[in-house]
Amino acid sequence: MKKRTAPRIIAGKLKGRRLKSLPGNITRPITDRVKENLFNIIGTDIYGCSFLDAFGGTGSVGIEAFSRGAEYVQLLELNLKPYLILKENVSAAKAEGAISVLKADALKYLRSNSERSYDYIFIAPPQYHGIWKEALQAIDQNASILSKDGDIIVQIDPKEFQEIKLSHFIEASRREYGNTLLLFISAANS
Repeated sequence: MKKRTAPRIIAGKLKGRRLKSLPGNITRPITDRVKENLFNIIGTDIYGCSFLDAFGGTGSVGIEAFSRGAEYVQLLELNLKPYLILKENVSAAKAEGAISVLKADALKYLRSNSERSYDYIFIAPPQYHGIWKEALQAIDQNASILSKDGDIIVQIDPKEFQEIKLSHFIEASRREYGNTLLLFISAANS
């Protein structure tokens, strides 16, 4: 089995910081190339935003968002091993006040959270289980979790893609990078 390179923060105030990672396939890592393109697309809109990473993994995307200027980042992780690594990575980044880590079921959180809305919701669940569709449907049922001009970003393998009908959101664009597809989804009326 090929050894994974530890994820790193590629830009912003934490640029170059390596994060702890997990062996195996418990998490879905994002390559530096895809992460760089993702944040180039978001651009300066990241400054001052609230960012939810629904399947936090090691925190690579959420900590990158903080490093690049997000004001508040919420990381969710249900599995114990990634959750503990996630807490270590946030602590090492000295970002405990700006980044919150919650051991929680992302689908339940997306369906029921009414305390806060987010400017960006990032969805990169375990592959090939259709969880990304369930996550989008959960957000569609609880549309107030996404701010009025917010965006949902889904990271999946292109083989996983299926059309999905949503009541409140539409696909705004998609970008493919090898075996990674990024879907950008916005409010239907924006």
